[in-house]
Amino acid sequence: MSSLHVNPLFARLDTAQRVLVAGAGGGFDVFAGLPLALSLHHQGKRVHLANLSFSALAGLPSEAWLAPDVAVVTPETGVHHRYFPERVLAEWLALHGLPSTVYAFPQVGVQPLRAAYRALITHHAIDAVVLVDGGTDILMRGDEAGLGTPEEDLASVAALAGLAPGDGAAPECFVASIGFGVDAYHGVSHGLVLENIAALERDGAYLGAFSVSRSTREGALFLDAVAYAQSRTEDRPSIVNGSIAEAVRGSFGDVRFTSRTADSELFVNPLMGLYFTFELAGLARRCLYLEQIEETHLMRQVSSRIAEFREDGVTRQRPPRGIPH
Repeated sequence: MSSLHVNPLFARLDTAQRVLVAGAGGGFDVFAGLPLALSLHHQGKRVHLANLSFSALAGLPSEAWLAPDVAVVTPETGVHHRYFPERVLAEWLALHGLPSTVYAFPQVGVQPLRAAYRALITHHAIDAVVLVDGGTDILMRGDEAGLGTPEEDLASVAALAGLAPGDGAAPECFVASIGFGVDAYHGVSHGLVLENIAALERDGAYLGAFSVSRSTREGALFLDAVAYAQSRTEDRPSIVNGSIAEAVRGSFGDVRFTSRTADSELFVNPLMGLYFTFELAGLARRCLYLEQIEETHLMRQVSSRIAEFREDGVTRQRPPRGIPH
């Protein structure tokens, strides 16, 4: 039992010297882990960054691969790619004198993704992994009325949950979710998100929440990184990280920071700047379809297995739940 003034996640990471912070759901998710990664770096830990990627990794040369399904991305990698969040982050890290390698996993199923994680964890002798989701659909267990876009998130959870300490895995893995509310556009009921968090608390898997403040150096650097990414990916800036950054700045309501949201009404608010943190094993135990996606090798198999689970009629779906305040 810790004290109230001690952050439970950082307390659990206190003895870890080599930490992998990985984006769970593709796109710019790795940016959502940047405040955590920077804080760990400032504590003197060796921090490595990775991301399940939406970029066109297949065209990278053979020397760009650490292992099958583990691409090594630097500021010079794939400069002809227009959409490459991992390289944009590597560029930003180099500009700030920080270690500028970002690892990227292609969109594959659970089995090859687990092998990729195992290779990276073994290569760097990783002590702990923090899997980060920009959004909250990683917290959906499968019986909710809307799951958002869970394929990549839960493939990542399943890949890490199936690693054993004896085969080179980290002794402890954690999940951090930031951007509460951004998944409403994809049908996620955030009343059910809160219900799920309460259940994880009862299970002992919830490690509490804390905010990213712009008054901290990590918060200020995160805002700078998001602004840099927006300038380098003008045609497809991250709505999730843009929303989180606006929340960290103190913006509120229907904030416009990209034309991509022209047909939507945003609700930027302070809750978007909160990290909700969990033990990965506890979160994995509550997912109702993790076994169904276990033997997948392709991401489209993950999608079809989830769809089959949703359509089998056995599991009763919980209707959306409003937040009455």
